[in-house]
Amino acid sequence: MPGFAAAVPVALALCAGLVTGPSPAPPATAPPAADCRAGPEGCYDLYTYGYSLGLHPFTGGDAVREQLTDHFRLFPVSGGCAGRIRAGARCELLGGNPVEVEYIGNDFFQINTLPGHQLGRGMHIRFAFSRTLGFHTMTVRAWQDRPTDCTGEAFCNGVNRAFAWVTWRVLAKTLHVSAYVA
Repeated sequence: MPGFAAAVPVALALCAGLVTGPSPAPPATAPPAADCRAGPEGCYDLYTYGYSLGLHPFTGGDAVREQLTDHFRLFPVSGGCAGRIRAGARCELLGGNPVEVEYIGNDFFQINTLPGHQLGRGMHIRFAFSRTLGFHTMTVRAWQDRPTDCTGEAFCNGVNRAFAWVTWRVLAKTLHVSAYVA
């Protein structure tokens, strides 16, 4: 029974699923949508800027963040926002641009633009503060859930980026001075 002896390993392999040929592709599923509130990964990146706040050897990043969130009038476009901001608060920045304070962490805070904002809803802007060898840095990063009519268009996005760079530079110069009292 030479044919039977050769057929046994093939039959066992078929039963074990080893020689079944290519397996069918798993059903196509869409990748999970990124949670843009949590961070920029998987979202529409707009810009990242870094600014020096100067030498403050006795002040930590948390104190600089606290100085700003407790005295929000220091924010160059604070508009109708309260002097002290808290996570979940909603207010209008200069020009009637509504935002929500998404997060306030130890050394950062993050805002989110709401419907009616000039740049559209769903833009997240994080302000992070750090210190290395006594020198403070503020890093501002902005991203969106998806591009808007403005941020998806080259000219408008360029103007937005330039305006943001200048505005956050003003904030950095303000914090350069106010960090001494933090």
